[in-house]
Amino acid sequence: MTLGKVIGTVWSTRKDESLVGAKFLIVQELDLEYNPKKSTVIAVDSVGAGVGEVVLVAQGSSARQTTLTKNKPVDAVIMAIVDKLDISHKENT
Repeated sequence: MTLGKVIGTVWSTRKDESLVGAKFLIVQELDLEYNPKKSTVIAVDSVGAGVGEVVLVAQGSSARQTTLTKNKPVDAVIMAIVDKLDISHKENT
């Protein structure tokens, strides 16, 4: 899974009929401190995410495991909206 922030929307009036009704969002990858990385991905939204929200993205065959994307030509899916990260940092001694 990848942590990311929704930065935009892809509008597509013509697409594979199995994807009609699917919402495509542009997600920029984030590090664990919410700093943007260079990579972006286009993902099908299965949870009602919107621009500005922090999300988790599943890719590859895992992207086809949600109810919305099952057996569809999808390589990335937003499958969670992140409320909070709790990270325990241990310093090297």
